[in-house]
Amino acid sequence: MQAVILAAGEGTRMRPLTESVPKPMLPVADRPLVAHTASMAADAGAEELVLVVGYEADRVRDHFGTEFEGVPVSYAVQEEQLGTAHAAAAAREHLDGEFVVLNGDDLYDAAAIGPLFEGGPAVGAYEVEDPRPYGVFSIEGDRVTGVVEKPDDPPSNRVNVGAYRFPAEAADWLTEVELSERGEYEITDVLERVVDAYDVRAVPVERWLGVGRPWELLEANEWKLAELDRRVAGDVHETADLRGDVVVEQGATVDAGVVVEGPALVRSGAELGPNSYVRGATLLAEDTHVGNAVEVKNSVVMRGTNVPHLSYVGDSVLGEGANLGAGTNVANLRHDDQPVEMTVKGERVSTGRRKFGVVVGPGAKTAINTSLNAGVVLSAGATTTPGETVLRDR
Repeated sequence: MQAVILAAGEGTRMRPLTESVPKPMLPVADRPLVAHTASMAADAGAEELVLVVGYEADRVRDHFGTEFEGVPVSYAVQEEQLGTAHAAAAAREHLDGEFVVLNGDDLYDAAAIGPLFEGGPAVGAYEVEDPRPYGVFSIEGDRVTGVVEKPDDPPSNRVNVGAYRFPAEAADWLTEVELSERGEYEITDVLERVVDAYDVRAVPVERWLGVGRPWELLEANEWKLAELDRRVAGDVHETADLRGDVVVEQGATVDAGVVVEGPALVRSGAELGPNSYVRGATLLAEDTHVGNAVEVKNSVVMRGTNVPHLSYVGDSVLGEGANLGAGTNVANLRHDDQPVEMTVKGERVSTGRRKFGVVVGPGAKTAINTSLNAGVVLSAGATTTPGETVLRDR
């Protein structure tokens, strides 16, 4: 059984975090996002992983190499991002039997992936309260009889989560899909053809998260950090206080007076300076620096980023190589208690979160005593001036 994992997307809704990192390689707890799905496929019995790559493909190749968790890895290139069927079709030359297709930017509960591999054809189905924004299945018993995209009158509350087991001939069907009205080649067209020809099992998915926007990256880390068990291998000062499920990797340093409340992960090369405070589901990635009297709460701080001293960062995502000047403070709550809004691809949308801070792009730098309003996005390389209050994206 081969597993095709779609990891070619540019991740435009995740900008500016994906300026230099492909969305599937954004950090989720102790590994990139796509590695969680790849690991589940390996555990479920995949004999080969075929990773479909495109944007910043070398980042994916460098991480996975030619073998991942004992499973051979090969690569297919999607030169243009023209839809899910187009992506899976890029793997056609690698396929020689029944195969599974999984989205590389989604998280699934492990209990669902195993049954997907046990027999096919099959498709992952997840229950939602309002299925109208999704692809929705028509279901009889445990059999899928159809799928309709974003219906006004949904036939069920079971939606498509991009997890499929296809028969061998579907590899050719992927190349025969016609362009949709959205201008893409849709893998659901292949699924409909499979449904017409076979009995297709609906595999229940108890937990699922599509990670397409920055606040969903926060949610993904909240999920996966909560699964870590306490482990302390780094250099921790005797006066530091590590509470709950905290992981300090070898090569990390935790200085005097530091308090870390789990779930939290301090990766190799990270430094926590004196009297800093880390709480909530927080990831401090490799070679990050949190300085004296800094508080970081429920945030993702990506590789090589510095929050040196006397600052507060809450419910935020800081991109690679960013630097917050002394006294930088992040607002993460609206006074009217409404969900914080953020601009995604030019449109102001709700994050659905009462508490959400900022998104700081790779290499951005704030000056001393900068204040950042809730929902602000700093683009890659952006700067602020001393004492500035930033109310709008830049």
